[in-house]
Amino acid sequence: MARSRPSSLRLSRQSTTDSRPEESEGARSRPISRQGDGRKRSQSLESNERSPLLSPKRSEDQQSLIHNGTPTGSLQVEEGAEQKSKSTFYLILLTLSIAGLQIAWGVEMSNGTPYLLSLGINKSMLALVWIAGPFTGVLVQPYIGIKSDNCHVPWGKRKPFMLGGAAATAFAFLALAWMREIVHGFLGLFGADPNSGGVKVTTIVFAIVLIYVLDVAINAVQAAIRAFMVDNAPVHQQEDANSWGGRMTGAGNIACYAAGYIDLPKHTGGIFGNTQFKVLSVITAFALCGTILISVFSIRERDPSRERPASSDATGILFFFRQVFRSFKRLPPQIRKVCDAQFFNWIGWFPFLFYITTYIGQLHVNKYFAANPDLSPEEIDRAWEEATRVGTFALLIFALTGFASNLLLPFLIVPSYQAPSSLRSSLHSSTSHLTYPHSTSSNPGTPGPGTASMTSYFPDPESHSRRARLLSACQIPWLTLRRAWLLAHIIFALCMLATFFITSTTAAIVLAGFIGLPWALTLWAPFALISTEISKRDAEARRAGPNGTTEDQAGVILGLHNVFISAPQILATLLSSAIFKLTQKPRGSPWDDSVGWVLRCGAIAALLAAVMTWRIEEEGVKKEKVKVEDRSE
Repeated sequence: MARSRPSSLRLSRQSTTDSRPEESEGARSRPISRQGDGRKRSQSLESNERSPLLSPKRSEDQQSLIHNGTPTGSLQVEEGAEQKSKSTFYLILLTLSIAGLQIAWGVEMSNGTPYLLSLGINKSMLALVWIAGPFTGVLVQPYIGIKSDNCHVPWGKRKPFMLGGAAATAFAFLALAWMREIVHGFLGLFGADPNSGGVKVTTIVFAIVLIYVLDVAINAVQAAIRAFMVDNAPVHQQEDANSWGGRMTGAGNIACYAAGYIDLPKHTGGIFGNTQFKVLSVITAFALCGTILISVFSIRERDPSRERPASSDATGILFFFRQVFRSFKRLPPQIRKVCDAQFFNWIGWFPFLFYITTYIGQLHVNKYFAANPDLSPEEIDRAWEEATRVGTFALLIFALTGFASNLLLPFLIVPSYQAPSSLRSSLHSSTSHLTYPHSTSSNPGTPGPGTASMTSYFPDPESHSRRARLLSACQIPWLTLRRAWLLAHIIFALCMLATFFITSTTAAIVLAGFIGLPWALTLWAPFALISTEISKRDAEARRAGPNGTTEDQAGVILGLHNVFISAPQILATLLSSAIFKLTQKPRGSPWDDSVGWVLRCGAIAALLAAVMTWRIEEEGVKKEKVKVEDRSE
């Protein structure tokens, strides 16, 4: 056993300090036979460990190895590096693909309906078309999550699904945009008249099929990206990573709605197509594939072939449903409470996201329709075209305020995790590092006034110390992420109830802009709370090694979380259809308030989501309870 200690130590240090060749050479030539010699080696390791993204501190696994001589495998060695703080630039690269994904979702949601109507699809059929998004989300995201959890491609378990999904999404967008030309050209080879009813029906059928293909592909990309973020951010920076994910979502929304507000065929000279949807589809394909390629080639995943091998029966539909059911039953209590809140949360948000443009457009045309009761269908269409542009402008304001909120809120909210104080103290003794380490113990961080990633903004220690105190002073002491999300539900409910009193387009646009605040928290809080819990469990499972208990990985848990987002959207669609059936007036009628009633019902769901959020435990409170119990014992 005495001879095995140096070889284990040399192997583990070589795998974690590839950028220090001189130390590795020294490790080969100096066997360790005494504990004092081991301490010297550990000091040398600590002084030589330098990286722009990682911090100068050995992990607890390395300390245990040095003092106890216990051989460690790749799981433990990787754990130390993974839990060290990442720079802001790293988090931007990690979450950049979210911006491209959101552009894809935004183009489909904001421009899909007008395009499908232009093909001749009626509104009653549209309900069956747009249920594709939540329906495929319920099935596809858990399936992709399980498949990626069991993927053992050496260059990453999530990257194959990100790249494959992006390619399929780009193909579906481009094929859908040119669907009329494709069908007309193919059937024209057999002498079919492009204006015949058969060609029109064929075009509609293939367009609906492509909508489902598009939603399957987008959901696959989203499942892989979300798990990719959880896997590659440390426990104490999960809130930071998801905050940047929210910012990228806001940036994608702004780009999407701004492009939709511009007459793109006119400004591009028809190079990318002669219609708005064609140009937007080309932009979406480039944006999604480009951002995903940047993230894939910039972020290095753990080699999944070195982790616990997948189960031999981890294939097939039966395994999928069995695994989903098993994982659902053993969801951690904290994650289950977040999912319960998300269920009611998205019953409220789905009608707003899909119908707020129609609501604002109706307010815009009310007086015109009242003054001109005998308009022709063409005149009604022109009026609604202008009204839709006004509604799109409101969504642009909504996206801008949401993005601004995502930038500001992280500086006001007290983070749930930060690097332990013993490690933060190294900030004042180091002058050449961007970020600082984080413990790899089972209690990964402690509540406090600042996050470790703050240091990435202020590389100079003195500058950091001064400005970090200023940033800490900006934080509202009682405002944790859970409480902020709770307030977001209440604010959204009040905004939806305010539609009782809004009668002008300007007031509705202001309301839509204000709703950007709770939307920013909807994009951030639930994902951060769940990601932190997953990351803790994942870190503990890797420390336990191959002989530890098997925990559900990020893919399947985030897939189940998406079920609680997608399933309520199906329910909201059915409820909205029932309300429209009871309250909708004929097209071209003034003062049609059917969408307003749908939004007000969403307020009830938001209040129920607030009740569910109230049940979620504060991370800091849980830890303080544990500390008090330990002292009492």
